[in-house]
Amino acid sequence: MDSTFPRARKPHLGYNIEQVEEFLQVARRAYDGTARPGDPPLSAERIRLAAFAMQKRGYSTAHVDAALERLEDAFAAEERQVAARLHGTEAWLAEARTTAQVITNRLARPEGERFDRVSPLALGYRVREVDRFADKLTRYFRDGWPISIDDVRTVVFTTQRGGYRESQVDLVLDAVVDVMLAVR
Repeated sequence: MDSTFPRARKPHLGYNIEQVEEFLQVARRAYDGTARPGDPPLSAERIRLAAFAMQKRGYSTAHVDAALERLEDAFAAEERQVAARLHGTEAWLAEARTTAQVITNRLARPEGERFDRVSPLALGYRVREVDRFADKLTRYFRDGWPISIDDVRTVVFTTQRGGYRESQVDLVLDAVVDVMLAVR
């Protein structure tokens, strides 16, 4: 069972094997419609937010993350189909447009003021890097500029004292992924 993914090579840590396997079993049952009474509800968003402990010789983080991205895509497609059947495709797209408008309003703020800042003594995301990526997202929403879901999922910002509040930036990036998955 523990050969689902390659193991992390020394000296790197990998994801906890038992946690990953358990999560994948729950995901398989949820996707197949055979969820057990004790299984937590699973959605594309919950898959995106999944986190695992680290361990020596655990599963390769790159391989697990790639599998989780594919799983998230599959769940998002299923959620889109269910919503379209229940409420119609136009309702689904209207919700995505509303979310996109909220995002673009946030990104239209002046540079250096797009997100809350942490205390000057605390670390947050580097403002210049986040603003540069926010400009790319603005071009995506406004002009259809090409940017992939993977670009959004894998963006990494360095930190600085007094930077942008990480949780707020991450929530906006999650919302961007939601919109991108909705309009696929």
